[in-house]
Amino acid sequence: MWLLTKSLAFLLVVLAGTCGSFAADPLKVISLWPGKAPGEKVGLGEEKDTTKNSDDLVGGRRLIRLGNVSQPSITVYSPPADKDTKAAVMVCPGGGYHILAMDLEGTEVCEWLNSIGVTGILLKYRVPKREGQEKHAAALQDAQRAMGLARMNAKALGIDPQRVGVLGFSAGGHLAAALSCNYQERTYPKLDDADAQSCRPDFTLLIYPAYLTVAEEGDKISPELTITSNTPPAFIVMAQNDPVRVENVLFYSTALQKAKVPFELHVYPVGGHGYGLRPSKDQITTWPQRAAAWMSGRGLLSAH
Repeated sequence: MWLLTKSLAFLLVVLAGTCGSFAADPLKVISLWPGKAPGEKVGLGEEKDTTKNSDDLVGGRRLIRLGNVSQPSITVYSPPADKDTKAAVMVCPGGGYHILAMDLEGTEVCEWLNSIGVTGILLKYRVPKREGQEKHAAALQDAQRAMGLARMNAKALGIDPQRVGVLGFSAGGHLAAALSCNYQERTYPKLDDADAQSCRPDFTLLIYPAYLTVAEEGDKISPELTITSNTPPAFIVMAQNDPVRVENVLFYSTALQKAKVPFELHVYPVGGHGYGLRPSKDQITTWPQRAAAWMSGRGLLSAH
């Protein structure tokens, strides 16, 4: 059974099983904050899937568009014991900081990570953006907190605290980049031992990320993304015909190059936006194989 310190009075809910040892539980869901999240005042209404029957399908299937998230959490997906590398990746679904594509860019991604021996940590961060705040402000607090919790409880989760990365799609890609560039100080008052842990990801995967540059200012890097030589190594994917604009990754990668940060960039002629890892006729949907090869090359898929 997971041992929680008194100072970490966060909620633990176990899904798909009875109360028992974590090794027997398929999923572990952990609330990020003891009580309300920082700055939360007014209720948003019911958290629910906002997808309509008229909404577009992806890969011939519908997707979950989760809205009104005010109680952020992480859900831990552990790989089979015989494949476990002890590496972990925190997954940030996209949705324009308005909703979360929880299956397309969340649960399905965690299942893929498990298939290559990596623990998936699905971040359910607060959406929509809070009034009077930057679009990513509440979400970044959640991401920083989640990374600290994962590292503090690494032994219980069976992961290596020095091999924990972050992967994000679209707005979640921006959040992953923001976390990778904002780790020296918490953006909220520290609460407990989890906030004493480093929230710097050890590596970053950005899949069709949004908001990395300011188009109206010559595609300069967004001000919240301060890239230094200590920014984590990155794997980046985007299509030239992505409506979010391929310049996001071209200029971001150039900034990484100037800072001497290792990165691998894949730009495909076609593919659009919002495909997750559901296969299609477009070669861009083979990105999981490229990502797995990149992770393997960094020694992340070897058991420690």
